[in-house]
Amino acid sequence: MRILIVYDSFYGNTKLVADAIGDSFDEEEVEVLNVIDVDIKSLKKIDLLIVGSPTRQFKPTDYIEDFLNNIPSNYLNGIKVMAFDTRLSKVEMMSGILKLFAKKFEYAAEPIGNKLVSKGGKLICNPEGFFVKSNKGPLHEGEIERASAWAENAVDDSI
Repeated sequence: MRILIVYDSFYGNTKLVADAIGDSFDEEEVEVLNVIDVDIKSLKKIDLLIVGSPTRQFKPTDYIEDFLNNIPSNYLNGIKVMAFDTRLSKVEMMSGILKLFAKKFEYAAEPIGNKLVSKGGKLICNPEGFFVKSNKGPLHEGEIERASAWAENAVDDSI
C-alpha cells in the first residue's frame, strides 16, 4: 500500500503526529510531506491519503485549505482517506467565548475529512483530534501513541 501523509504545522506538534502515523506503518511505502511540498499529481500514485492540520480559528490552516481546494473534482476516486488535527481540549480553552465557539464550530479534522470525501475519497474512519497543552504545545502525554494506534486500526479495519 502506498501512503501519503500531508500536514501543516506551526509549532511542530502536527508534524510530530504525522511522523508518528507514518512510523506506524512498518511494511508500507509511506511518505510524510509538508503541504507546501506536495504535487497534486502525486495523489494519483497512492492508495491512502492522510491529511492533518493544526486547528486555527476552528478550521484547517490556509495552506491545507488551499491544497484541498486545488484537488480537482473526483480526483481522489478509489483512494482511501483519513483526516486529523491537533487542538486544545475544551477544558484547556481559557475563555468562555472560546468554549462557546468550540461547541458551535468544528475543529480542523472534520472539514478536512468532508473536503477529501467531496473530492471522491473514501473516508475509512472518523476524523480524529490530538490534544496539545497550549497553543504552542507540547502534545499531551500519550498522544503520539494514540495517533499511531488510530492509523493502524483504521487501515487494518479497511482491509
